[in-house]
Amino acid sequence: MNTATRTTATLALLLAALPAFAGEAAGSQQPIAVQMYTLRDAGSLDQQLKIVHDAGVSAVETVGTQNVSAAELKQRLDQYSIKAISSHVQLADLRGDLDGVVAFNRAIGNTTLVVPYLDKKDRPTDAAGWTALGQELGRMSTQLRAKGMRLAYHNHDFELVDFDGKTGLELLFAAAGPDLQTELDLAWVARAGYDPAVMLGKFQGRVFAVHAKDNAPKGQAENEGGFAAVGQGTLDWRAILPAAAGAGVQWYIVEHDQPRDPAKVIQTGADYLRTHLTAPLPARAQR
Repeated sequence: MNTATRTTATLALLLAALPAFAGEAAGSQQPIAVQMYTLRDAGSLDQQLKIVHDAGVSAVETVGTQNVSAAELKQRLDQYSIKAISSHVQLADLRGDLDGVVAFNRAIGNTTLVVPYLDKKDRPTDAAGWTALGQELGRMSTQLRAKGMRLAYHNHDFELVDFDGKTGLELLFAAAGPDLQTELDLAWVARAGYDPAVMLGKFQGRVFAVHAKDNAPKGQAENEGGFAAVGQGTLDWRAILPAAAGAGVQWYIVEHDQPRDPAKVIQTGADYLRTHLTAPLPARAQR
């Protein structure tokens, strides 16, 4: 084989391989992450991140500091080629040490902070209370924006109590102003009696992420809090995923509150999202 022939053959092989490489690159860029709370009982931080890596996911949402220094957390994330796309930070920590929280997250490369839960003492009991909390979070969002960070709020079901036609969550966001983002937990939305696809539409343009998890059929998985892996429960993902895209969702964060097998839950959820974020759902959503 002469030089010209060899060159032509090599070029042909490279061109033939391009679709595979392109597909791999596209897959690696899918907006799928894992909430580290799902893995809290899955061994050491190293073991937890290995589970994420082995599931083919390259992004996580951390829980506070993960009980390590910023330097160690960054080193572990880099070791597994994982980036932190957000962090759950308790409201008390944001109120008491905003600069410290910012410094830690800046050091690990994260720019999104999420209020994950309200202790009972912090939960408003009327519309005025939800409005006041929204105003506080709005001010905090403005402070964080000046520091190159953004703030989001993650719901459970207690925010979805109705006050004369508006939920507490809607009142909070109406008072907060445009800087505050939402991280909608779709399973909790459904548990509160609302349609996740409809709720996504109410927050169009403000949905930083969704917590992608499922609810098991009533009476099942009671030893797992009644939750299920994404695509294995009762949520209508055929309607939810187009609604999420229309709302501008940036990240789909796989989570399960009480998994018996965290690695399996993450692999199942990630696989489901990888399939259905790249191809339209069939007439009947897969389960």
